[in-house]
Amino acid sequence: MINEHQALKPTHSIQIKELLRFSEKTIKITKGNYLFQEGMTGEGIYIILSGKVQISKITSDGQELTFRICSQNDIVGEAIIFSHSCKHLLTAKILENGEVAFIRKEIVEDKLLKNNELAYEFMKWLSDQYRKTQTKFRDLILHGKKGALYSTLIRMTNSYGIKMKTGILIDLVITNQELGNFCGMSRESVNRALNELKKDGILSIAKGKITIHNLQYLKDEICCEDCPAIYCSIE
Repeated sequence: MINEHQALKPTHSIQIKELLRFSEKTIKITKGNYLFQEGMTGEGIYIILSGKVQISKITSDGQELTFRICSQNDIVGEAIIFSHSCKHLLTAKILENGEVAFIRKEIVEDKLLKNNELAYEFMKWLSDQYRKTQTKFRDLILHGKKGALYSTLIRMTNSYGIKMKTGILIDLVITNQELGNFCGMSRESVNRALNELKKDGILSIAKGKITIHNLQYLKDEICCEDCPAIYCSIE
């Protein structure tokens, strides 16, 4: 086994991390609680210091659609910056205990207006988030729900993959329901699709973690364009 993490997740620039200097407070976060929920009024952004936070939206039929999982140094709640509405458009659910830094909306806006380099880096980060979401919906629309599942598995190897002799271990415990939330599928549909992939030797599952044995098969099935890992991830 090669116990070396792929470490494909890009780090934010020094300028973005400078925002931490203007943090008003740090907040302990507990698994199962929420930083904020869709429709709530937002007072600022959060930078994750430790732990994991899931960003999702509840559709009109009550289904949860997960956009990304955020971890250390990620920014959460950014949609309210320079927005006429301070209502959160998405929900931030805490998946893992940790700590976040809170920075008020007006402080972030003031620093962005006064610091061109910081504003540039912030805009570039927002653009990267937009492209990630855009490519996820492209896969869902072009290749259907099964294709979206394959796409999600590929993204997970980029975000949490550890190279092993037998393939790539996704070092994240995830249920079939949680996996389905990433691609608009029911738990039962995900279970059937995974069983097919297991039967064909494409992947295996042990202790809630998935190992991809044939990543190229998944890529070929969705005509993967081999986008940079900065866009092809779930973070």
